[in-house]
Amino acid sequence: MSHELQSRAEALGQSLPPLLAQAEFLAATVMLGEHGRRRSGQGDEFWQYRAAMPGDSLRLIDWRRSGMSDHHFVREREWQAAQSVSLWVDAAKSMSFSGDKSRETKSDRARLLALALAVLLLRGGERVGLCGADVPPRPGRAQLVKLSAALSADASPQDYGAPEVHGMVPHGRAVFFSDFLGDPTAVDQALIQAADRGVRGALVMVLDPAEEDFPFAGRTIFESMTGGLRHETQQASDLRQKYLTRLAQRKDHLTQIAAKTGWQMTVHHTGHPAQTALLWLFQAMQGGR
Repeated sequence: MSHELQSRAEALGQSLPPLLAQAEFLAATVMLGEHGRRRSGQGDEFWQYRAAMPGDSLRLIDWRRSGMSDHHFVREREWQAAQSVSLWVDAAKSMSFSGDKSRETKSDRARLLALALAVLLLRGGERVGLCGADVPPRPGRAQLVKLSAALSADASPQDYGAPEVHGMVPHGRAVFFSDFLGDPTAVDQALIQAADRGVRGALVMVLDPAEEDFPFAGRTIFESMTGGLRHETQQASDLRQKYLTRLAQRKDHLTQIAAKTGWQMTVHHTGHPAQTALLWLFQAMQGGR
């Protein structure tokens, strides 16, 4: 490699957003076969009209259909809907928790998994976007930069997040990344709305090992990440069984609501390798075809 070429390569590497660089590396460690829905003779039929979204090219607008109302509509083909994957990554304060300074936060792991999944899907010809953000599903390498920038935004001021369904493509797929420790009703409603639109997908419950094991004893002060919730106890160990029971109930509830709406659900710990979760996710998306 010439000195000039090496310098250009190093400059390019330095300009790559850290999160995207990590996601590219993680995706590269998961050796998977070809992915996508590029099958000749299938999926070219008209699927439906959908409302135009920010980022849609003018050439996609069906002007005859749009002329019948006050809104613009896109004539979408079956393969375009089927190939669209929408991601939602919980940005609430609870996701910034880590039970060990040497361990990444739940938020960091969730964003990494989401972007690494996007890398794999985009390489396979899929269209990937973010729910609740101005990043509608699009194909191509340039989309990764937009996804990375959106995922690197500041955290929400709320303790717990609620899944977003805005931006989902009807009959497409979606993935929600969260600890799901907030109000479960919000998750239920989001999955029901998604199912009504024909959207199938996966829930990824991201937990820190400390949240799974509850390794607390003696006098302990439990406080939410925003400081809005606080509980002090002299014998934390007395709460362990009640906590574990509640956590098991929450997991069971998520599994059941996911099954009822045609989704899948998994639990991932930040103390475990990210590759395992990424492989599960990729296979789940294949099953959602």
